[in-house]
Amino acid sequence: MSFDGAFTHAMVSELQSALVGGRVAKISQPYPNEVMLTVRNNSHNQSLLLSAHPTYARVQITTIPYANPATPSNFTMMLRKYLDGAILVKLEQVANDRIVQLTFSARNELGDQESIALIVEMMGRHSNVFLIDRGDNRILDLIKHVNPDQNRVRSLLPGATYIAPPAQDTVNPFVDHEAVTDLVATYPAAPVLAKALQETYQGLASDTAHALANALHEPGQVTDLFDAFFDHFNHPIPTLNQFASNKTSFSAFPIINDAITGMQNFESLSILLDFFYQDRAERERVNEQAGNLIHIVRNELKKNRSKFKKLQQTMAETEHADEFRIKGELLTTYLYQVKRGMTSISLPNFYDNDTPMTITLSNQIGPSQNAQKYFNRYQKLKNAVAFVTEQLAKTQEEIDYLSNIQAQIELASPKDINEIRLELQQQGYIRVHQKRGAKKPRLQISQPEQFHSTDGTLISVGKNNLQNDKLTLHTAKKTDLWFHVKNIPGSHVIVHSDNPTEQTIEEAASLAAYFSKARDSASVPVDYVNVKRIHKPNGAKPGFVIYEGQHTAYVTPTTDLVKRLQG
Repeated sequence: MSFDGAFTHAMVSELQSALVGGRVAKISQPYPNEVMLTVRNNSHNQSLLLSAHPTYARVQITTIPYANPATPSNFTMMLRKYLDGAILVKLEQVANDRIVQLTFSARNELGDQESIALIVEMMGRHSNVFLIDRGDNRILDLIKHVNPDQNRVRSLLPGATYIAPPAQDTVNPFVDHEAVTDLVATYPAAPVLAKALQETYQGLASDTAHALANALHEPGQVTDLFDAFFDHFNHPIPTLNQFASNKTSFSAFPIINDAITGMQNFESLSILLDFFYQDRAERERVNEQAGNLIHIVRNELKKNRSKFKKLQQTMAETEHADEFRIKGELLTTYLYQVKRGMTSISLPNFYDNDTPMTITLSNQIGPSQNAQKYFNRYQKLKNAVAFVTEQLAKTQEEIDYLSNIQAQIELASPKDINEIRLELQQQGYIRVHQKRGAKKPRLQISQPEQFHSTDGTLISVGKNNLQNDKLTLHTAKKTDLWFHVKNIPGSHVIVHSDNPTEQTIEEAASLAAYFSKARDSASVPVDYVNVKRIHKPNGAKPGFVIYEGQHTAYVTPTTDLVKRLQG
């Protein structure tokens, strides 16, 4: 079931009981399209997420932690100006549309009471969050500014009057069920009926309409079945639906669908959405924040792989260096036979039983110069061997490092991106334009992710190279166990124990495999060794270490295990 008008109806009911009457204690905008309001109500702080994401637009209470940006956005500053300390007096849905209005009572700079609203429109790529002065319905600010030539129906800029989206010619199913009997009689087939229901009733996504069409074919009076279906949204049973294809969907209550192979219930709709959206939304947020990093790393990888290929070609050419030396020696030996103006000559090769060898000559230079030319080419190739060998090693090291960064971005959470960006700045991949005399900004390295094995042993996982270095080289004890996937980019994992159980070792190895490029593989080899056997070579790049005396475990990482150890 999508986050359509019907699901919004159920969510608004949940939020009303949890938030109305509460005071806004904190406001932040951790991501470009999302606002977080901390509302204190009934002695509890609730984090209310208002998302205008083009794919995952929603309104919910969330418990997923987020990283607050160092510099607040202009929209955040406007929200704080008008809503800091405000009381949420009303939270309602507009008809059965995907529009939620939050009305606040606040005091302005003069101490006068005023009514301010936040309006969340959840409409795909047109989703937006508006800050509205209820006195004159003026837009104070909005999370996405839209140029007039992109939307001529209504102005979406600060200072304009807020105009609601154009109303559709549909009926609110929570208010009116008169048309449903005729629809069922006219369209007996469920797929056709579902489309007719969508065209008639407001706020029904395709999956909700199909679920309703199936419900209307159950035994009973049509209007009773219709009302019973929508009454489920007033008394939701938050459900995660699992399909044979391993895909999942969410619904406000268990729905009839033969394709569903399993169901899981949750305490609230918000908890359900946290579970459903965590990985999907996290990946989108990372892509938003790390777009330029992904581009930089891909370009650097492409450049270094091209360089490596050219170096290999040069190395292959050096294998024929002796052929140039032999030609030079033959020309020197039989110099009396070489005449100026020749373009080639065949001479006996005393290195190969006097088998004749044809040697190409330049007719612009003399015999001795031709011989010297071959000696020069031989010497140049011989000199190149040491240089090319060194460059091959350095380029391969660069490719390994960038591949590791690429894997870390793929596995990163939004809060890890700043540290990866800082590392790329320190390594010179990103130029930082600073004013003269300004101090370099220092970023506090965040703590690694914490897990606990089944027996309660603490396990730490570094999510980027800066965390990995700090965790392995500075935080971990020499007697702790260190884990890393074998010859594959991944996280450093530390078991904070000098004598962990076999189960803890297996679980730590699974974490190391999960937080690596081998996440989706089976039987992943993971090396583990005491921290005292880990060494970092001088001048090595962040995250790179060498070790000896390791053991190797083979594990298959699973998301279920990671979530269990995290909990």
